[in-house]
Amino acid sequence: MKGLIHIYTGDGKGKTTAAIGLGVRACGRGMKVMMAQFLKSAPTGEVYSLKSLEPDFVLCRGTGSKKFTWQMDESEKVQAAAEQQAIFNYAVNAAQNGECDLLILDEVLGAITTGMIEKEQLVSFIRNKPDRLELVLTGRNADPELIGLADYVSEIMAVKHPAEKGIHARKGIEF
Repeated sequence: MKGLIHIYTGDGKGKTTAAIGLGVRACGRGMKVMMAQFLKSAPTGEVYSLKSLEPDFVLCRGTGSKKFTWQMDESEKVQAAAEQQAIFNYAVNAAQNGECDLLILDEVLGAITTGMIEKEQLVSFIRNKPDRLELVLTGRNADPELIGLADYVSEIMAVKHPAEKGIHARKGIEF
């Protein structure tokens, strides 16, 4: 089976959730799944749930700053970029070594937008990925070049969100 490229983008809630759903489906059919999370290190609900699917569904994520990139000083940004680069390199090597059938690069689009990873690295990986590898990219503001390389592109649009009423992220729902 030839692996295709998926993008879940937009300003709405559910990009990571959609990617995890696809990963769980693939895992249920005997595929090996790896999800690399960029710009996320807080203990979210999916971290605990996905543990029960190991070793068939592996989650790779950072342990760094709990700040958003716009809250970081220059030294924190340099450290965060190094961590994001290490996650990217690990995931790409795992995919190239056949360690996964489905690779989810969660929030990789945000890592590119914030300058933590160079877009050219991702484009090169996409163009040279193993033929059978199914690849999922998530995050806001998908670059037109990446959209052009994808087979599936889903835009998740915010129509209404509880944050507009001052309702903050809730445990088990948003994190």
